[in-house]
Amino acid sequence: MDAEQPESSEPQASSGGVSSGGDPSAQPREALDRDALLQPEFLAATGISHLDIVQSTGSTNQDLVRAVTVEPKKWADLSVLTAEHQTAARGRLDRHWESPERSAVSVSMVLRPVTAEGMPVPTQSYSWLSLLAAVALREALQETAGVTAEIKWPNDVLVNGRKVAGILAQMTPLGDGSVPAVILGVGLNVSLAQEELPVPTATSLALEGATTTDRTALLKSYLSRFARLYRSFCNSEGDPAAGLVGGPSLHKRVESAMVTLGREVRAHLPGDHELVGHASRLDEHGSLLVVDHGGREHVVTAGDVVHLRATESGYA
Repeated sequence: MDAEQPESSEPQASSGGVSSGGDPSAQPREALDRDALLQPEFLAATGISHLDIVQSTGSTNQDLVRAVTVEPKKWADLSVLTAEHQTAARGRLDRHWESPERSAVSVSMVLRPVTAEGMPVPTQSYSWLSLLAAVALREALQETAGVTAEIKWPNDVLVNGRKVAGILAQMTPLGDGSVPAVILGVGLNVSLAQEELPVPTATSLALEGATTTDRTALLKSYLSRFARLYRSFCNSEGDPAAGLVGGPSLHKRVESAMVTLGREVRAHLPGDHELVGHASRLDEHGSLLVVDHGGREHVVTAGDVVHLRATESGYA
């Protein structure tokens, strides 16, 4: 889900994926299909300007944070970096983990949001980009793997209440006056077995009975859906209330898929603060609105959220 400067080693190209059924860790884990991902028709259809595949790296997000500073022209809008193996992936609150090689989709991209006319999208809309990625991934999992996923605020994708993917967005302002770059990373657990999961609350597509665990197909599906939604979002000047590609707005799509809303939650806030209450809705910036036990509404812009059972919330 995160990234580091690409290593020079090249991945081994292969087609196909991991078959579902049985012990996921006992199935062969095949490399990403380099030819399929670099197919000119696919890149042109998605608008992906550059796509690199590396065998192993620390973190794809950190790679791109460094790369856009060193070679900004090479890493234009919708440039993509994906790795077969991450050794130092990083999530929210600086959490680190490592998945077995070829067991996950680890991909990051450079975003420089501008409208079709080349006008910069307001930076206050950037907070929606990780949620847009969650919507795109949810659609890809449903249509490609037959798995129904939900969104947990602010940046997790769940299946049956367990985390199958995490998303991390990092803004990297540039000193040359150009549009600030956003590095958006996704880590999707694909073929991990139960004993390989980083935490008991995690899961993988294989464990959830996905119809496919072909990482190439999953990655192409996610990138295609993200690019389509992203272009529509940018062309609406980052307005989350505007309809996307002929359908509901991003705000509505996120709220309809977000399992956090309507739940009693405990929000761990910056500065070691804690808030317990009812998660009511999202505001225009994608922040979570939580009503505490005294009836006061709080805007939660950052922090970890835990879903509570009724007996934990203080209401029971």
